[in-house]
Amino acid sequence: MNNSRHHSFPNVVVAAAILECQGKFLLTRRKLDVHQGGLWEFPGGKQEVGETLEQCLQRELKEEVDIEVVDLEHFYHLRHRYPEKEVELHFFTCSIYQGIPKPLQSMEIAWVPKTDLASYAFPAADRPVLAKILQG
Repeated sequence: MNNSRHHSFPNVVVAAAILECQGKFLLTRRKLDVHQGGLWEFPGGKQEVGETLEQCLQRELKEEVDIEVVDLEHFYHLRHRYPEKEVELHFFTCSIYQGIPKPLQSMEIAWVPKTDLASYAFPAADRPVLAKILQG
């Protein structure tokens, strides 16, 4: 008997950065060959064993966009279930300490004015935090 309530989903914990500079937000675009490929998101990535969320985000931002960040503050937390996995997302506001963002692991990056954020295609999981940013 297949009881879907007992189905275990892989749980992925992700830390992502909300970086605002002169009224614009840094977004990265996912490569086409990955989960949610082609969509825009706040930069970040999966937490590895033994890392704090802050360490995860600092490592991911160095790997993804070649920047170092400071002043990390927890902004929003949510869980989202996709058909194939569940993600737990932690969003942090932070500031660039060193470096100029460039796309090392994503297709492209963009600095997007707050007024234009809603016109970008985001993964479903990012919609609640996007709404909070737009309200704020």
